[in-house]
Amino acid sequence: MTTHRTTLEDKVAVIGGGEKNLGGLVSRTFADAGARGVVVHYHNDSSASDAEQTVEAVQEAGAQAVAVQADLTRPNDVESVFDTAVREFDGFDIAVNTAGMVLRKPILETTEDEYDKMLGINAKAAFFFLKEAGRRINDRGRIVTLVTSLLPAFTDGYSTYNGGKAAAEHFTRAAAKEFIERGISVNNVGPGPMDTPFFYPQETDERVEFHKSQAMDDQLTDIEDIAPLIKYLVTDGGWITGQTIFANGGYTTR
Repeated sequence: MTTHRTTLEDKVAVIGGGEKNLGGLVSRTFADAGARGVVVHYHNDSSASDAEQTVEAVQEAGAQAVAVQADLTRPNDVESVFDTAVREFDGFDIAVNTAGMVLRKPILETTEDEYDKMLGINAKAAFFFLKEAGRRINDRGRIVTLVTSLLPAFTDGYSTYNGGKAAAEHFTRAAAKEFIERGISVNNVGPGPMDTPFFYPQETDERVEFHKSQAMDDQLTDIEDIAPLIKYLVTDGGWITGQTIFANGGYTTR
């Protein structure tokens, strides 16, 4: 009987948005757990120093690491990220996409450019990351996409953000079925609003306090609460596939 439990020992991981915040923590967590190699993706020059710091931290933990810059809304750039994994490490076993962008704005005030940008990073990039990961990943690989606990929420202002993440959720479901013959698990993780610089520019102080009040211990989600869940899904949680798992201290549920 095939076991779906595994470890990170000798595994290679590609981390979309792997340079800082949750992605940086996932990169370091995988290295600490014995991964052989980590490809740290970052989006633009402003994140290059973060990527280098994460690469150094991964190497200090005993793993190999390489940083690669790419715009994940461009399919050719997505291919280049996975080309790097194949070239540097002869393949990869895990792909985690933490990339995303938040906009809180009423529908009536949202421009076409804002719509295109939001759906580009939250939906299009998620699709082509899944596509390329599924095409290139080793058999019995693990793929995780970061979505949001706002998916089951009845709220205002997040139409383009939530709409893009809703699309990503359904891409994952389809991929889980399509990749199942190769033993590849494909899942989403939906954190609550996270205590990172990614969140605060969209909210007033009053709304931040409201978001905190909706979760356990009156606090936002900490990235330290999410990285272990992602680690579980790519190791012992291999029997889980096609799922969206909300980790949010009770912020939302469905």
